[in-house]
Order: sequence, then structure tokens, then C-alpha cells
Amino acid sequence: MTKDPSTNPKDPRSLNVVDRRSGLNRRDTNEQTSDTNLERRRGPGRRRSDFLRSAEEGEMTQEQFLFVQAIDAFKRVNGKTFPTWTDVLEVIRRLGYRKTLPSELSLGSKAEDWTERPDAHSGLEQVSDDAA
Repeated sequence: MTKDPSTNPKDPRSLNVVDRRSGLNRRDTNEQTSDTNLERRRGPGRRRSDFLRSAEEGEMTQEQFLFVQAIDAFKRVNGKTFPTWTDVLEVIRRLGYRKTLPSELSLGSKAEDWTERPDAHSGLEQVSDDAA
């Protein structure tokens, strides 16, 4: 028989457990609210953007379709089912995206923001046929 973690005050899981019998709704607790500008949960007065709505309904924009095709090509060419985040960033840079505007995200001191010229080099080495 396993013990309920909410009954043991020394168990770290007990701090996050909300007993359903208490009448409290765990979704109503705002312990992990952050102002990163990445929150996707909708609540009263929060609607999906047209960009998100169309993507979720299966209608991709030209930009979304190009990105999906580029990731698919990367996975096929490199024999990877699950590309790393570094791989995804490489595909994005090779598509021509550059960081030209200040971030709209609030990540705090976790990451330093920067910008670069629109015509900046991708920073990725071009792979030649002779290198193999």
C-alpha cells in the first residue's frame, strides 16, 4: 500500500497536492503564473490569435508550411526522427531568419537579448561535397 504524499509534510510533492474533497479547484491557483508572453492558456477575455486559430484548425500560412517542410527535409536528410533544439535553430537560420528586433518575451535575467543586421551571416558553416 502506497502512502498519500499529501499526508507527509516532509514529502516535497505534498506542497503541490490539492485535495479534491476540499472543494478547491487546482486550476484556480495561480502559483505558476508568469509574464513571459508565452502563456497559451485562455481564460476570460483571452482569445486565440488568427495565426494560432488557423494553425490549430489545420490551415497553415505560407510561413508555417515552409517551416514544416524545412524541418521535414532536415529530418529526412539527416536520418533524425527528433531534431534537437540546436537542429531546429539551424533550420530557422538557414531559412533566412535573423534576430533583428528586440524580444517580445520577458525571460528575466535567464537570457540576454540582442539584435543583428538583417543581412548578417547565418553563422553556420556551409557543408561541401569535398568534406565527406
